[in-house]
Amino acid sequence: MPPGYDKIVGALKLLLKEKEFNAITWAEIARTAGVNEALIYKYFHDKRNLLYKVLRQYLEKYAAQVEEDLKVTSGALNKLKKAIRAHFNAYSQDRIFAKILILEVRNYPDYFESETYELVKHWANSILAIIDEGVRNGEIRSDISARHLRQMILGGIEHLCLPEIVFGREFSPDTLTEELCEFIFHGIRSAEE
Repeated sequence: MPPGYDKIVGALKLLLKEKEFNAITWAEIARTAGVNEALIYKYFHDKRNLLYKVLRQYLEKYAAQVEEDLKVTSGALNKLKKAIRAHFNAYSQDRIFAKILILEVRNYPDYFESETYELVKHWANSILAIIDEGVRNGEIRSDISARHLRQMILGGIEHLCLPEIVFGREFSPDTLTEELCEFIFHGIRSAEE
């Protein structure tokens, strides 16, 4: 990417540490990036598209790491636990990423038609694939909805993190992973396990 592009993305990340997205102006982004407002428009067209591009960078980095980690993990329940821990870690280590994904983008219908949302769907589908693997190999009961289970896992992650993200409190990804896995895994584990 051109240097101006990277400066603009970096400026928004910096500003998001200090204030909510809707309170940030084009002028502040331009001033922080050391560019003119026309350059922001040239690369991003509007502020919301800039936000989606910032989120996309986070998602690409995060997804690549998780996919590599899952390749060397055997067993569906182990993979789910690793994916859950990775999600909690991402939210704990980078609050800007967490704020964008949980609080900022979902309030706008155009997000659900964006390229960035396609990455989120890819991640959600990878969770579904792990669940399906677990059903096939007998680790997970076959009489429950895989899609609903995926929603419970992703929703559980977000709801456990939400108060901490909103109020800027620390949380332990390991503790939350253990608790969520304990709640869910005992209900989905097949009788054979």
